[in-house]
Amino acid sequence: MNPALSGLLSALTYGVGDFLAGLASRRDSPLRVVALTHPISAGVMLLLAVVMGQALPPVGDLLWGALAGAVGLFAVLAFYRALALGPMGAVSVGAGALSALVPVVIGLLGGEVLSSLGWLGAVGVLLGTGLLSYAPGEGGSAVRWQDNGVLIGLAAGLGFGFFFALLGQAQSPGVFWILGAARVSSSLIALPLAARLVGLRPHNPALILASAPGDTLGNLFYLLAVQGGGLAVGSLLSSLYPAFTTLLAVTVLREGLRAAQWVGVVLALVGAGLIAGR
Repeated sequence: MNPALSGLLSALTYGVGDFLAGLASRRDSPLRVVALTHPISAGVMLLLAVVMGQALPPVGDLLWGALAGAVGLFAVLAFYRALALGPMGAVSVGAGALSALVPVVIGLLGGEVLSSLGWLGAVGVLLGTGLLSYAPGEGGSAVRWQDNGVLIGLAAGLGFGFFFALLGQAQSPGVFWILGAARVSSSLIALPLAARLVGLRPHNPALILASAPGDTLGNLFYLLAVQGGGLAVGSLLSSLYPAFTTLLAVTVLREGLRAAQWVGVVLALVGAGLIAGR
């Protein structure tokens, strides 16, 4: 498959999956949504690993995947909570931008060098997420952070950034085994927690089931893009996924953003793209 097409399909499936997961989290607890979808994702990843004949990675790489899954679980829970509070477009863009920035910062601390465009992208992400987080309440009063979907989404973005950084420690080519380990880890934590705290019986099983393939297909198309066109192409095009979530939120849910937040959307998306293509 054409690498550019794979990258765009990755962005599309990630974006649509996030939108559907956000809708599901408005009808069900985010913990229940994760507990029911992550085991499906784990099964698909492990099945793909077997079907594609990937060699089993070293135990150390599987442990990195499992650790990433545990960290990523709490990021996903925060993200779904943020999507449920909305506005989905701003939440998705802010989380996506910070998730792209965190691994770059970790890489810089480890001795990597960032190009001038990469630095420009980092500034864009910081400015953009700052504008996105601006959400005054009625009469100009500040919205509590617990009720501010964008701020919770930014926290989720930081968590996603550490998820990708931990996942990047696994150097084995057996990507589906490692992603499967991550999803098995998150499932083993989410399932008993959900069973104890909120129960596993969904209010809208069809919507939860519809949201499940987004993450799996996004990872698959991302892998195809990276393998066919290199990391820069895959990262750059996949990083456009918040644009699809924003488009769906605006057209389907008729969500609106303030002018400053629209500027933040543009700055964050462009900044994430510059960082991905560094």
